[in-house]
Amino acid sequence: MKKFLFVVVLWLFSVQVQASIDTIAVSSKSMRKNVKCVVVTPANYKSGNQRYPVVYLLHGAGGSYNNWARRVPDLQQLADQNNLMIVCPDGLVTSWYFDSPIDSTIRYETNVGTEIPEYIDANYRTIADRKARAITGLSMGGHGGMFLAFRHADRFGACGSMSGALDVSRITRGYGMDKLLGDTIANQKYYHDWSVVNLVEHYPKDSLAIIIDCGTEDFIYPMTKATHEKMLQLKIPHDYIERPGKHDWPYWNKAVRYQLLFFKEYFRKNGY
Repeated sequence: MKKFLFVVVLWLFSVQVQASIDTIAVSSKSMRKNVKCVVVTPANYKSGNQRYPVVYLLHGAGGSYNNWARRVPDLQQLADQNNLMIVCPDGLVTSWYFDSPIDSTIRYETNVGTEIPEYIDANYRTIADRKARAITGLSMGGHGGMFLAFRHADRFGACGSMSGALDVSRITRGYGMDKLLGDTIANQKYYHDWSVVNLVEHYPKDSLAIIIDCGTEDFIYPMTKATHEKMLQLKIPHDYIERPGKHDWPYWNKAVRYQLLFFKEYFRKNGY
């Protein structure tokens, strides 16, 4: 009997935890379609009136909005531990979180940078302040996190990159870049200016809290290292982590914990 009750309690706890992970569809005016997101709220969200800071967590190339929830099974517990919400928007297989200059149907800078945060603030108990918003991601999403934060620092106060492909000018073949930015010669300015390694030269007037993380065995490591070194030259404050690891989920499963802790501390310093 005791064993049965224990199983029932575990099941009820599981149901409560799962209820804090939702999949929603956000209407995008800029793209005239719905964009799916996973929304993770702390377990006590539904039983109180508290408002929460939000971390926007972006997927990589070939991924989708539900990657983080599927690959990091304790994502909800991480939201609990850090007392924050996590939102994972869809960024297509390879949108790179750009508003494409050649394809008007791809407006993911507008969508993820503006439309989705506005929807989340309007429909959830968030703290609607840039100092209570952070954005990060892995690989393509690592580039997206920093790209969007630097270009929309009025909306995001903190950003990060995990194994970020931070120099899109070196990704001219494959990964959908040609369909997004077009010819590498005619549109060379986009390839250059929209690469985070160059974008950091235009540090926003609103300061950003930044954390960059990459494995030393990752094929993308040189891009992260080059960005870190440029930021040192420019005297841009940031936390930088490099440690053994590859471009894979075992690495990102650990990295996201460092990043969420970094953002939790940032929010705390700002009174959230």
